[in-house]
Amino acid sequence: MSKIQMYTTRVCPYCMMAKRLLQSKGVSIEEIRVDEDSARRDEMLARTGGRRTVPQIFVGDTHVGGFDDLSALDHQGGLDPLLAAVKGP
Repeated sequence: MSKIQMYTTRVCPYCMMAKRLLQSKGVSIEEIRVDEDSARRDEMLARTGGRRTVPQIFVGDTHVGGFDDLSALDHQGGLDPLLAAVKGP
């Protein structure tokens, strides 16, 4: 399992922005397409407490939320330490 997972759909501008932000940080992402697999959508709903929108982003065991949450975390200086904790040395 990847340390960074993102539930997405093919046609989602917020998913694309989240991917760009995370890739700019030099991390790899496991993209889970919920538009292609209803079981994965059910998994996303269970993991997020019922959130239906994409992206839904997990860094390790931490549910970051969607793109707005990810961006806010980055602006507050909290994203880099979170990513460093899962990247390891």
